[in-house]
Amino acid sequence: MSSPTDPSATPDFLNHDRPPVPDLVVPRGVQRFHLHRRPVRGRLVRLGPLADALLTRHDNHPAVTMLAGQALALTAGLAAALKFRGSFSLQAKGDGPVPMLLADCTDGGALRGYARANDERLAELLAEDTAPSASALLGQGYLAFTCDQGPDMDRYQGIVAIEGDSITEMTGAYFRTSEQIQTHVHLACAQTPLGWRAAALILERVAGEGGIDADMDAEAQDEAWRTAVALAATLTDAELLDDTLPGERLLHRLFALEGLALDRARALSYGCRCSRAKLAGVLAGFGEEDLDHMAEDGTITMTCEFCNLGFRFDRAELRGAQG
Repeated sequence: MSSPTDPSATPDFLNHDRPPVPDLVVPRGVQRFHLHRRPVRGRLVRLGPLADALLTRHDNHPAVTMLAGQALALTAGLAAALKFRGSFSLQAKGDGPVPMLLADCTDGGALRGYARANDERLAELLAEDTAPSASALLGQGYLAFTCDQGPDMDRYQGIVAIEGDSITEMTGAYFRTSEQIQTHVHLACAQTPLGWRAAALILERVAGEGGIDADMDAEAQDEAWRTAVALAATLTDAELLDDTLPGERLLHRLFALEGLALDRARALSYGCRCSRAKLAGVLAGFGEEDLDHMAEDGTITMTCEFCNLGFRFDRAELRGAQG
């Protein structure tokens, strides 16, 4: 017997505003840290069972699921830097077999995302390459990073062309060109005996002022950054995804001799925010003729792309937009 949180072949909700999605929280999903008196700060992201709950909502090929998992881990890590109420999102649009990749995370750690694949084009790619790169999956297009600070503040968005074979390389290109920040990013996602897992280690070089050793000149700061990156590069995917290795211990293995200081950890949660009320509002924006075309046997079904669950509406009870 399947779990009520599993996607259904006919996931229609008649009388419920919210579907039975997992009530799942990872208390220490993002561990923030810095290296004392050095120009380095970072975040260790480990989604744990949350990765499996999010990624198995869609029956994608493992190559696509891996891409989505990396995007989720990266977005959770970048959102942890938010200093306001709002959300951070990553969106990739291309002309490849995966034309859409989206992940977003709120300032409270509510995480969601999905990858949309063209099955026919994906099969053609996999026939040539069983382990395609992110660039092969996405094709030519753009990568957008968006900070949404709520209705009273302007959105900030950085857009770069999809360049590089991996999400890691694409992110590096964004930070170099749009933010002009030196970064080191390690993303990992794989199916383990415990289910899908996704994680990230993100290092950022901070400006050499405030909290930096006054005796460190520019050359010493450069060396401190290079040392941190070299140590981070020794981290393996297996270590990053190992549930039995606590995040604090992993960071101490890497940076204990470099003045590691742990900052406050942040929780992550299953964050799909769909509801019957929201989707009803979307339908209210369509005209009567459009609603008639959407209906099948007197019913309109809208499926949330994030949680892959549907909501069923009686066409006779819907009133379309006027004009």
